[in-house]
Amino acid sequence: MNTGLHAGLPPLKSRRLTLATDLDGTFLGGTDSDRAELYGWIEDNRDSIGLIFVTGRDPEFILRMCSHEGLPWPDLVVGDVGTTIARVDREEQRVEPIAALEADISRRWGDSGMAVRDALQGHPGLTLQPTPFRYRVSYDLDPAKFDPRAVAMVEEMGLDSLISDNRFFDVLPRGVSKGPSLRRLVEHLAIPEERVLAAGDTLNDLSMLICGLKAVAVGNSEARLLEEIAGSTTIHKARAHGAAGIMEAIAAFELHDIPERRTHAL
Repeated sequence: MNTGLHAGLPPLKSRRLTLATDLDGTFLGGTDSDRAELYGWIEDNRDSIGLIFVTGRDPEFILRMCSHEGLPWPDLVVGDVGTTIARVDREEQRVEPIAALEADISRRWGDSGMAVRDALQGHPGLTLQPTPFRYRVSYDLDPAKFDPRAVAMVEEMGLDSLISDNRFFDVLPRGVSKGPSLRRLVEHLAIPEERVLAAGDTLNDLSMLICGLKAVAVGNSEARLLEEIAGSTTIHKARAHGAAGIMEAIAAFELHDIPERRTHAL
């Protein structure tokens, strides 16, 4: 397989740090200068830093951001709230699902899409998102109108639901989310767990932050996420927002040398 970006670079299991990060509010969060510093530092150290996007976004969004908006190209993607696990081919500008890791996700989902859309059609507070996702159905949520009976309806169908940022409602295969899919990918690639940092900011990142890897909730994390992890002693609660919060955690866990200016700022 042509791996594009990965040609000539060590496998992730040999790199000093693999950053597994959410996008919105996390890797894309913070000031312009903080993002530029993080992105430039990653690009300058690609032989020792691996990058995995763990996001609710779909592959098309990721490709657009990397090819047109200057976002660093990831090595791999756990997308669609954990229902996509894929390699990224920079040269061909495509995301290539890893069939061996997605087979169980596909089995758990089956042909549930139409049944979910039929069951939740017209449900108060839910507006169907137009993207035809493969193994999930997603809605925009209006918290003032939302009827929580949707959660029970989804459970009766043998599926999971997830509300994040109080504005998104996702229906997912039972037992599938960001955390389990990231763990499956880390194990598949034999990446040493102690070299992985998971980063997030909303409730749909919870399963990733508590999956047993080093983790950071960046400073702008939503209140409900912070409530869920309040008792954790293994998750770094960053003061800095977004990209700067990621750098703060890398320094706190001593995962990699970081820019001197950033070291002095922490």
